[in-house]
Amino acid sequence: MTIHEAMQAVENVMLKVINSDVKTLRDASHHILEAGGKRVRPRLLMLGYEALGGTDIESAAPVAAAVELVHTASVVHDDINDHGVVRRGRPSVNSIWGRTFALLTGDFLFTKVYELMGPYKDLNIVLAEATVALVEGETLQASAVKENNFTRQVYYEIIARKTAALFRAAGVLGARLAGADEKAVEALGQYGYNVGLAFQIVDDILDLTADTSQLGKTSGIDLAQGRGYAAAYAGNGQSSNGVAVADVVEADDGDPMKTIKKKLLKGDAVAEGQAQAQQLAHMAVASLDVLPASNAKQELIDLAWMVVNRDH
Repeated sequence: MTIHEAMQAVENVMLKVINSDVKTLRDASHHILEAGGKRVRPRLLMLGYEALGGTDIESAAPVAAAVELVHTASVVHDDINDHGVVRRGRPSVNSIWGRTFALLTGDFLFTKVYELMGPYKDLNIVLAEATVALVEGETLQASAVKENNFTRQVYYEIIARKTAALFRAAGVLGARLAGADEKAVEALGQYGYNVGLAFQIVDDILDLTADTSQLGKTSGIDLAQGRGYAAAYAGNGQSSNGVAVADVVEADDGDPMKTIKKKLLKGDAVAEGQAQAQQLAHMAVASLDVLPASNAKQELIDLAWMVVNRDH
């Protein structure tokens, strides 16, 4: 099996399962899935499966598809909350169909996960726990913004739940599907967890440093809404150069968000985050030492470095 074949099988499963005779659900679901995306989570699962001896693509692809549908549903819902108008380089579901239909599309994608995971017995527990953590993380994030309590400690707790938990589940699921022993399952889970943390840190830094065309989604949302990496380093505590968001907003009559960005970029907050992501990638790669050498293992190593070195 090649990773290209594996990922094509995942795409085929997703496109098949989202068919509905309700046109709006079908069209909106196709719109967001056909826009593509990095597909890091299902790729991680399929590579872990192969690295531990799995060979049956048709057996593993539905689980990888379920993991990606959880993520896709969450970004559809995110764009409602954030008023995001661009996602994966095209107009968001929310911007085309409106908030009500975007909410229902996200719900539809979430419920399709049940359909895909039905035959997989206890593996459902692994994915369910990660999905619960995702919702908890999003809730903690909204609460932190509302309570003006977006500290660095809170930030890391949030991303551990809303992002790293699903990455960890992808690693665990791939290993379990391959029939691996608990040592290997734990190794793939730890790899996924650290890659997930690194992924979110880089994503949040790019929200601060990149533009919408580069990201393929609306940029600057996290900072504008007082959350994410930038908020953690410029908000309730101060940025690394000691500038509080409230002070900047009051001091700037024109574009306060631009001023906050400028001050953060002058400090060492971005470099600190990039260094943290690099360290997490090193930790992720080290956890793979228990796996036998293979092309799939090397691709997992490459995936970790792609996550931290990307520019979109």
